[in-house]
Parts: sequence; structure tokens; C-alpha cells
Amino acid sequence: MLFTQRTAAEKRQNFRDGLASGKLLRFPGAFNPLCAQMIEQKEGFDGVYISGAVMAADLCLPDIGLATMTEFVERGRQIARVTDLPSFIDIDTGFGEPMAAARTIMMMEDAGLAGCHIEDQVMPKRCGHLDGKEIVPTDIMIQRVKAAADAKRDPNFVLIARSDARAVEGLEASIDRMKAYVDAGADMIFPEAMKSETEFEAVRKALDVPILANMTEFGKSRLLSYKELEALGFNVVIYPVTTLRLAMGACDTGLDRILSDGDQNGILDKMQHRRDLYQTLRYHDYNKFDESIYNFQITDTPLK
Repeated sequence: MLFTQRTAAEKRQNFRDGLASGKLLRFPGAFNPLCAQMIEQKEGFDGVYISGAVMAADLCLPDIGLATMTEFVERGRQIARVTDLPSFIDIDTGFGEPMAAARTIMMMEDAGLAGCHIEDQVMPKRCGHLDGKEIVPTDIMIQRVKAAADAKRDPNFVLIARSDARAVEGLEASIDRMKAYVDAGADMIFPEAMKSETEFEAVRKALDVPILANMTEFGKSRLLSYKELEALGFNVVIYPVTTLRLAMGACDTGLDRILSDGDQNGILDKMQHRRDLYQTLRYHDYNKFDESIYNFQITDTPLK
């Protein structure tokens, strides 16, 4: 309501400008709108990422394609609404056939997102860092990417093609796929589950479009630092599940302490204070806004 000053088009342009700058852009994952606003207020991050795995987990579902397009669109809208930073979202395999992927792109544009990524797994999909994934033939993914690219109405909406082929077909075959996805209309490539810095480097050398690095915890890839990824020439790094893991870890510990101690006095220093929550919510600004509207006085002057 009082948060965003930039339009969706301005945020998409901001994302495009960032990709063209040569700077490595940092996009932490937000598990809800409040977290997205906190990311913005840190004044150092470049955008907000919305993970499909996080959204599924928030609904108490595994990351196997059970959450619907409608649920993804609504969460994307909720998060894009509260931040001036560009936000992009995971759309899994596009929620159906290529025509469904095209519709998804239009819905995400309408929701105010700056971009999205679509992957080459079969449905039901699996987390990108788990074993046993299956991928569709290259020509099927090309159809998905073409349909998605053709559906864009704002050319600045960033379409990212994610390939999970490294774990199934090997690095060289996955690079060939990524090149085909670029030819089909992808603006950026997301090579999932690289096993080494050398593999990240090989992907960067093979492609001349922006590249995204996924620094998710407990996965196939070593957690490379900002400087390491910057030296490799990557354009975007996401930390997709970090904030959710931090929050749920703290909840787990706090609930155990309430059970063992009988109250929460011993964990007050682990909590976000009410004043800090109100600051993140801009509570005072809402009060000022309210007072600026309801500042009239009712008089006894009769109506004429």
C-alpha cells in the first residue's frame, strides 16, 4: 500500500540495466512479503527471488509440482507489491503444455514480476539438487521456451531457462541444451546443480547471455562466495531457501525452549523486537497517512 514507488515496468527496466552493468546481482529468496521488505531495507541487495520449493514448503507440500499456477501467481503478486526491487519467480515446468507456459508468462507480467525461470524437467518435477530427476527431450523444452518468449508483452520481462540436464546427461550435453534454449528466446540461463567451480566456468565460457548461479545450501554445488562468482563472470546469484531455513531453524529452537522452560523469557533476545517489526512494516507511515486523510472537523453549520 505505502511501499512501492516504482511501477512494474520500471522494475523490469531496473533488472535489465543491472544485467547490462556487468555487476553480479544478489537476489535473496523471500518466503513471504514481510521478508521481501526486509531484503529491500537492508540496502545492498539487488532484487528478490521467489522460489517454487519455498512456496511449496510454505504450503507444507514437497517440491514435486503440486502447488498450482494460481498459487504461484498470487504469491508473486504479494511479494512484488511490497518492494521497489525487481522480483523474479520460479514457474517450474510452466504448469502444463507450451500454451500453458505462455499463459503463465502473461499472468506473471500482470502480477508485477520482473522475470521468471522455466525448467526442462518432466512433471512431476523434483528439487534440482536431488537425484533421480528426469528431463524432457530438447525439442520439448525448446517449445516451452519459444511459447514463453512469444507470450511476453513487455520486452524487458526476463525469461530465464533453467537446465537440470547436468545430472542426467552430463555437462557437455547440458551446455548444448542451454545454447538451444538461448536460440529459442531465453534471455538468461540457469545451469542447475553444477558440481564444481570448473563446471560453472565452462558454462560461462560457452554462453554469451547472462548466467544465474544457484547458491542453495546442502546441495550439489559448493557455496561459492560473491567474489568467486564475480570473478567467474556470473550475472545473478540467488539464495533461494536461506531465509526460510533461518526462520524455521529459529522457530524449531524456540518451540523446544518453550516446552523445556515453560515460557519464552529465555529466548526474547532471539526474537525480532516489536519495534523492529513495526519499523519494517512502516507502521508510523501508515499512521501519518491515516491522519492526513481524517483531518476534517464536523461543524454545526446547517446545510444549505
